[in-house]
Amino acid sequence: MDSLNINDIYCRGKMDKEKILGFNIITYNEEKLLDNIFKDYKQNNQIFIVNVNPEIAINNYKNEEFKEILNEQKYQIPDGSGIVWASKRRKGNIKKRITGIDLMLKICEETQKYSSKIYLYGGKDKIAEKTKEELEKAYPKINIVGTCDGYCDETKAIHDIMKTEPDILFVGLGSPKQEEFIIKYKDKLKKVRILMPVGGSFDVISKSKKRAPKWMIQHNLEWLYRLAKEPRRALRQTKIIRYVIYIIIKKDERKEKKNE
Repeated sequence: MDSLNINDIYCRGKMDKEKILGFNIITYNEEKLLDNIFKDYKQNNQIFIVNVNPEIAINNYKNEEFKEILNEQKYQIPDGSGIVWASKRRKGNIKKRITGIDLMLKICEETQKYSSKIYLYGGKDKIAEKTKEELEKAYPKINIVGTCDGYCDETKAIHDIMKTEPDILFVGLGSPKQEEFIIKYKDKLKKVRILMPVGGSFDVISKSKKRAPKWMIQHNLEWLYRLAKEPRRALRQTKIIRYVIYIIIKKDERKEKKNE
């Protein structure tokens, strides 16, 4: 097993944050997060909202440059029950996960107050456009100014985004491609106030894929539903096992050091 520094697993951060596998993660709830996001929005501050789940953490904990960039951002959300579990194990303050799709929808709802311009980039052929249609049904005052699917040439996509001048950009290219896209272009997209990677959220919102039943979501079993629907995800689940092992072993090592 690769060696890990104990502080990369459990480290108290500043400003209501904890570190898990070296990634900063906010400890407060979705309501406070949304309030803070729109305070920044009203002040014309650009923010890059980072989603941290066990798979992202285990895939990138050795990538110091990537990790540093994500940790520099103001908001890193606990997008996974494994993150909440790790925090509880060390008696931390992360009480509940904040999923990317739920936060995206809350942001969409809130933008109706400001006539915010939204751009959707990512997903398979026509998925971004179908996502736009579904969001417009759900939020009559939403203002989506452009879409581009994930097969769109990156140069064409960035040109269209800059042309439409959105206030909010949701990127659904899968990790780490979506984060890399935002990192690469965020300085160029200075007029965009909220940049957020959203993974497969477009698939669910567009109804091309079903989300897990509410009871499974409430009991942190959404991963099991996805696995049942997409057995090919089984290989990805082995990374979750590695994540659990790292958390348990390093937690126990930390206890032993305290008792020495």
